[in-house]
Amino acid sequence: MDADPLEKRLAAAQKTIDALMRRVEEKVGSGESAFAVLEQNIALEHVVREKTRLVEAQRKELEDALAHLRFAQAELVQAQKLESVGRLAAGIAHEINTPIQFVSDSVHFVRDAAKDALGLIQAYRELRAAVGAGTVTPAQLAALDAAEEQADVAYLMEHVPKALARSVDGLARVATLVRSMKEFAHPDKKVKAHADLNRALATTITIASNEYKYVADVETSFGELPGVLCHMGELNQVFLNVIVNAAHAIEAAQQGKEGRGVIRVETRTEGEDVVISISDTGTGIPEEIRGAIFDPFFTTKDVGKGTGQGLSIARSVVVDKHGGTLTFETESGKGTTFHIRLPIDGGARGAKAA
Repeated sequence: MDADPLEKRLAAAQKTIDALMRRVEEKVGSGESAFAVLEQNIALEHVVREKTRLVEAQRKELEDALAHLRFAQAELVQAQKLESVGRLAAGIAHEINTPIQFVSDSVHFVRDAAKDALGLIQAYRELRAAVGAGTVTPAQLAALDAAEEQADVAYLMEHVPKALARSVDGLARVATLVRSMKEFAHPDKKVKAHADLNRALATTITIASNEYKYVADVETSFGELPGVLCHMGELNQVFLNVIVNAAHAIEAAQQGKEGRGVIRVETRTEGEDVVISISDTGTGIPEEIRGAIFDPFFTTKDVGKGTGQGLSIARSVVVDKHGGTLTFETESGKGTTFHIRLPIDGGARGAKAA
């Protein structure tokens, strides 16, 4: 092989390498530092790539954890709703049993009255047949008098309509309780829907009646409200928690005293929000614990009567899920008012601003 062409080619390659080195040296100063920079860049790329992979993995873990947390929170809200229904079930059963009892009594009375009335009607029919045949006898007239006395027509005319009215009222009361239970316990939809908060509050007041009826009267002042975009089932739980807490506070304040307390529920519109205020004439919240009442598991109630989850969940539902606020005003020994402020648009305005 001819060495000259090979040497020429090697020389040309060397010139090319020298030219590349000069260009690199122009950028970074020297050939040695150029290789060092290249090595550092390559190492840095590896580090960045590894860090990016770790960050992506951590982001995925956080997303999974957040999804699990949201699911757990939804499960907790539903579990507390079922717990509330279970706790109130005995009282609701009693509330249903009372009207059912006087409906039953009224129906039995009307049944017995109908028997007497049918006997009287039969006597009249026999008398009419005898009159038509011209064979009326004193015995038939005496039988008619006996049937009227047995039926006690004046008494029936006075009391049968009352018994029927009581039955209608009792059945309406049962229907209201059942409808309220159905609306309260109905599972929430996945997305928010427009709801009538005044109706929801009335339903919750009905459901909670056994908690307060022995210690307090409920006064309502419902303003004109638009439909509010919300998770109604979760807000029902918020309303129930606050009303039951109000009843317990009044019960504690009334121990050893005569008279009854008052729970007042008011609704109104303020700008683009609706405000629900629930007041009680209970013990008030002591100053030293006011900063902790929304903390999970914090409770001042006896063991078995409170889990410390009610107000914590209420705040999460109002603030986190609806973009609203849950605040309170209180005075020791005089009572507490909770203010629930909810955006009519379900928090979309705040989400856009964020």
